This record gives sequence, structure tokens and C-alpha cells, in this order.
Amino acid sequence: MRSVPVIARSGRQSPPFPLRLRVLVFSALLPVLAACGFLPAEIDQTADWSAIRLYAEAKSAFDDKNWEEALKYYQKLESRYPYGRHAQQAQMEVAYAHWKDGDKAAALADCERFIRLHPNHPSVDYMYYLKGLIAFNGDLGYMGYFSSQDQSERDPESAQESFDAFKGLVTRFPQSKYTPDAQSRMDYLVNTLAAHEVHVARYYLKRGAYLAAANRSQHTIKTYPNTPALEEASYILVLAYDKLNMPELRDDAERVMRLNFPNSIYYTQGLDPKKAWWNLF
Repeated sequence: MRSVPVIARSGRQSPPFPLRLRVLVFSALLPVLAACGFLPAEIDQTADWSAIRLYAEAKSAFDDKNWEEALKYYQKLESRYPYGRHAQQAQMEVAYAHWKDGDKAAALADCERFIRLHPNHPSVDYMYYLKGLIAFNGDLGYMGYFSSQDQSERDPESAQESFDAFKGLVTRFPQSKYTPDAQSRMDYLVNTLAAHEVHVARYYLKRGAYLAAANRSQHTIKTYPNTPALEEASYILVLAYDKLNMPELRDDAERVMRLNFPNSIYYTQGLDPKKAWWNLF
């Protein structure tokens, strides 16, 4: 019988796997193991909660102005019971909570989603109103209008977005309880947008961009004809045409301005209170 050859083994043993490296590998594998279900997941205490209980907990946090906690419960409610009565109410309150929690973009998206999904909901007028409020309290809110910052440096996007939302409310729901306040805010926003246009026209005028100043003034006159900014826009238009050496257009613009504003302070003070009207040409 032939004997099986024996392979000689070296007396040297392989070095042990370094402990630090084993810890690193295991740590890296933990998320994979958890995702595959090999490790126990964190227990969700709300797993067996009804829609009523989830909404009650969310509303309690909402009333306490604990926006982060309220959002957590509202989102669980929407994901588990998307078609219930409480889910629709949660969608409205989520928009408000996001706004108060400082997430304006998410709040606006919540409003738009609700309006799109529930156009005939009894409270959809409120969502138009809330959308207008969220945008209204941006850079061009009440305090922003009276601040010392030059409005030509401000972005009017928030004011325009707010105006469009309020306009949607006033147009679609003229009898809504939110409509009177929305209309008042629209009046203010129109004045704000017109003032912004005039400040930009003045900016162009001061920097010698006379054609741009004339175009901006014309836009203001045509778009916002019943606002306080109209007077200054008319005056800047006269100045711009004069600087462009267009005497006929200048005279026409001045004639219209004197017809509409016979006692304008710009005739004596101009844009610079130290100069008179006749000294500016």
C-alpha cells in the first residue's frame, strides 16, 4: 500500500487579524446588516396607534408650538392613513407648522400640494390665504417696507408670490372670511412692487443708464397706475428723456405729469431736495 505523502507545514502561524481593523470592518457593516434585517430595528412606539391617536398627539404638540414634534406625528399620520379625514387636516396643519418652524420652502410646497390635491375642500380658501401669508412675511413684509434698506436692493419675488396667492383667494372665493384681509394686503403689496420699480429706475438714472430708467418708469406707470409711486415714476421719465436729448418726449411726459400732479413737490425739490426742478436739466 502506497502511503499518502504528508505536506510539511511551516512552523510559522499567520498573524491574528488586528482588533482595530476588525472593529472598523464591523462598524462599516452595521448599516448593511440593519438594512437587510439581520439586526433588530429601533422599536416605533407609535406602530399600533390609530389615526385618531396620532392626530391627537400631533395637535397637542401643535398647540404647544412644539413644531418639530408635531411634524413628526403629522408625517406618520399621513403615511399610514393617507385617505382619512384626519390626514387632510394634518396636511393643512403641516404647512403651518413648517412655516413656524422656519422652513418657508416646505410650507409653500405643502400649500401648493393641498390646493392641487383638494381643490374642492371646504377649507381650501384658507390654504390660499396661508400661502399668501407665508410669502408675505418674507423680505418684503410690513417692517421691510419701512426699513432703511433701499428697496432697489431687495428681491420682489416674495411680494409677487404673495400677491398672486392672495389674488387667487380673492378671485376664487370672494365671500371667504379671509378675503377682506387678503385684499388689504394686496393693496399694500401693489404699492411695494411699484415702489421697487421706481427705486430701480432711480438707480439707473443716477448711474447714467437713462434708457433703462425711462423704460422702468414707463413700466411702472403702465403696470401700477394708481399707486403713490406713480408721481416719482413720471418725474424720472421726464428726467430720463431730457438726458437722452428727446425734447418732444420729455415735453409730453412733463405735460402729463403736470396734469396729474399739478402741485408735485418734485417741481421744486426734485430727486435731490437741494436742487430745484429747473436746475436738474
